[in-house]
Amino acid sequence: MSERPLSAALGGMLAMAVGMGIGRFVYTPILPIMAEDLALSQGETGLIASANFLGYLIGALLASSRALPGARHRWLIAALGVNALGMAVMGLSEAVWYFLLVRFLGGVASAFILVFASALVLDLLAGARRAGLSWIHFAGVGVGIAVSALGVGLTARLEPGWAVQWEVSAGLALVGALLAAVLIPRAGASAQGPAAAPSGPMAPGLVKLIVAYGLFGFGYVITATFLVAIVRAHAEMAPLEPVIWVAVGLVAAPSVALWNWAGGRIGVRRAFALACLVEAVGVVASVLWLSKAGALLGAVLLGGTFMGVTALGLIAARALSQGDARRNLGLMTAAFGLGQIVGPAFAGLVHDQTGSFVLPSLAAAAALCVAALLTARADPGPGR
Repeated sequence: MSERPLSAALGGMLAMAVGMGIGRFVYTPILPIMAEDLALSQGETGLIASANFLGYLIGALLASSRALPGARHRWLIAALGVNALGMAVMGLSEAVWYFLLVRFLGGVASAFILVFASALVLDLLAGARRAGLSWIHFAGVGVGIAVSALGVGLTARLEPGWAVQWEVSAGLALVGALLAAVLIPRAGASAQGPAAAPSGPMAPGLVKLIVAYGLFGFGYVITATFLVAIVRAHAEMAPLEPVIWVAVGLVAAPSVALWNWAGGRIGVRRAFALACLVEAVGVVASVLWLSKAGALLGAVLLGGTFMGVTALGLIAARALSQGDARRNLGLMTAAFGLGQIVGPAFAGLVHDQTGSFVLPSLAAAAALCVAALLTARADPGPGR
């Protein structure tokens, strides 16, 4: 039994890797090739990203519903399967409406994976008094980003077609899903369907935390969606295209442990605020310092913070929960998803009008600063 928390954390890492790192974010390195081969505008590519985030929002609301029947582990397995299938069928059509539909369904699956995997794993770790292992669970996003970026890069050398890159990503996701299904426990109180849900008014500080999480979703997603496209569009930075997204993933994986440590030292919500400010610097650098150094700084600060902020937000929300944490995790994920819906569509449309991602990126940095202000001044208490 002593190994159960560790195996659950590793299973959570794999689930997050395939559901978020690959399922959500592999679109970023594939996007420039898709746009070029299919003559898609930045507005269209932004809408495709936003369709995924709309699915993510709806999925989060569904996953947090007390009316959802069945065991959480079964929903997680189903979502992992839909996630891999959605990537596998992306190349069956070249129509924008098809991409919107498939990425929407993929977004629903991603939200289910995050909510159910996080609820199962964090509940088990808390019950075993091994909450410190939660960084392993959240590090999966960075692992998935790095692995999928390498897969896309290697595939591009052999077969430049974007459809093949989606199929390779689906294969990676399927392997990870099978391993996650074995490692994440399916029995016990933490693995069952709805338990005692929180009742009464929200805990103090939760509303501020939810709003800040939504602003964070808007603030990080523009750079996370278009960073490779920004690099590809500028001759000086273009040589970095094969490695820039790998750098994001490699930095993201260990960053969760760093921010968890910071949360233990200065409080979870204050660490959340600090990470938002650091990330804002990277967002600005990616568009105002148009050089290899600026692009790498943007990649490192994005990778070094966005999963830390994601983890700290969910950990703080769980600390403010009573009984089943699914409702609070779902509300946080829904706010996050709403911010992400607006971000890519807004950035793509502004780019089509101005030819630049500068204005939307500055708006994103401002949103991150407001999120930091909200959480830095949050009421003290559990998860502070």
